[in-house]
Amino acid sequence: MLIYFFPIMALNKASTSLHYVKRPQSSSLDSSETFWVPNTDVYVTEGGLVIKVELAGMRKEDLELTVESNRLKISGHRPDGCRAPKCTFLVMEINYGAFESVIELPSGYDLSQAKAAYQNGFLRIDVPELAPSSQKSISVSIPTGES
Repeated sequence: MLIYFFPIMALNKASTSLHYVKRPQSSSLDSSETFWVPNTDVYVTEGGLVIKVELAGMRKEDLELTVESNRLKISGHRPDGCRAPKCTFLVMEINYGAFESVIELPSGYDLSQAKAAYQNGFLRIDVPELAPSSQKSISVSIPTGES
């Protein structure tokens, strides 16, 4: 299993660091098949977090987005429909086959309200900030007793 961890940036007021995780989930990928991880940008805007994934040659129907807790999994399969049955590569830089990328978001963002769009080979996912919740202060009494 291949795992990359990239600290991206310290976030504004909370000073929380965002860890970008790119890793294939071996449970969902066939071990006999090669896999690849798409190039991805993750950045913060005034409205929230933006995730942009480079997926040229894909149809949006072939992409799957799954949310689990604070993780967004982007997966799919890019078929190689151009290769001749027998060929010798001089240069091979394009990835084909199954791919998967898992992005772990910091607290403060609402993945349940995320909006995705796929255009010109780029998947863009906008994740808004969580609405500020009213914080309540409560007192917890500690009973005195024997030590």
